Amino acid sequence: MNIPIPILKLKKNEERRLRAGHVWIYSNEIDTAHTPLKHFLPGEEVLVESHDKRILGVAYVNPHSLIAARLFSKHRYERLDQAFFVSRLRTALALRERLFSNPYYRLVFGEADGLPGLIIDRFADTLVMQLNTAGMEIRKNILVAAVLEVLPITTSILCRNDSAIRKQEKLEQYTSPAFGSPPETILLQENQLSFYAPLQQGQKTGWFYDHRSNRARLSAYVIQHRVLDIFSYVGAWAIQAAKHQATHVDCIEVSSTAAAWIIKNAELNQVSDKVQIICEDAFTAMRALIQAQQHYDVIVLDPPAFIKKQKDRQEGLRAYQRLNELAMKLLVPGGVLFSCSCSMHMDMGEMIAVLQRAAVTTHHSIQILERGHQGPDHPLHPAIPETDYLKMVVVRKVG
Repeated sequence: MNIPIPILKLKKNEERRLRAGHVWIYSNEIDTAHTPLKHFLPGEEVLVESHDKRILGVAYVNPHSLIAARLFSKHRYERLDQAFFVSRLRTALALRERLFSNPYYRLVFGEADGLPGLIIDRFADTLVMQLNTAGMEIRKNILVAAVLEVLPITTSILCRNDSAIRKQEKLEQYTSPAFGSPPETILLQENQLSFYAPLQQGQKTGWFYDHRSNRARLSAYVIQHRVLDIFSYVGAWAIQAAKHQATHVDCIEVSSTAAAWIIKNAELNQVSDKVQIICEDAFTAMRALIQAQQHYDVIVLDPPAFIKKQKDRQEGLRAYQRLNELAMKLLVPGGVLFSCSCSMHMDMGEMIAVLQRAAVTTHHSIQILERGHQGPDHPLHPAIPETDYLKMVVVRKVG
């Protein structure tokens, strides 16, 4: 028997986005006269009701967040219990097992996998979870039990609950084991190569699987060429370029901790003789290379998100353009630039416009050779544009 749960009522006409398939409900879309947000507990389950009293589905709520509720099911009797998590996890796992022969991938990509607020990366029998919302945080134990039911070979689960979105949810930031004894370092596989990644001290979950398909494209461009990898982190792009017969790879990485991992991964893949690290701010390092009249055949530009919120938009677009201008100056004629953005508030059209402005400003012409986005273990939800966050454009400098 289902226990009744409270109603969350929307204002008139505010259900249209949900009917189109989106799952986020903003605080200004809620009829707070009839269902005051202050009456709900963070993470509490609610029935979402339109202004004309039609049930739209079940969500969990957080009165402290701008995204005040997230719909997790259109079936009014479904609940966030272990059976629900097991069902969604099995569906997510079936896709990844179909795509990848080895167990190294993003297992759960939040809303796109029907589990809003949840990220899980898999490193064989070690999992790293991000519980980014109150609705997921308060169900951590249920979720861990569900994961172990679906993947009984799991030996450890690490919670990397230190994302910026948790601040918006008014949740504490922490990193701690949820099951077993997670290692400090993991050995993973990507594109037939092996890499070390720092699980507990690295960025996000320790590794970025989302660029796997894009990095695989390097092999067509780097053979017998000189490569510059900017914002190198632990060397995923750089090491793959070196293994695909690049003659030399310079890595720009401001973090000395991350730079040490580049060295380890170069040694692991026996390309230490080809890889050199410039441990400096990217803008400063690129200007110094230009002044030293250095040039490269291939440049990978994979910066952090410069547009984290809509208010950062103009400043972020200018930063992307400045970076791409510097990259254009460092490319030889006929050189190829892999330009990337992980800002969800910047679409592919805007990115191409940034690249064209950078080319015009530096008095060059470009050809667009390829476009890419996140790999299929980061599926897009067609009604949620925010899931389409990663862009890559491969351009050739001509003229």
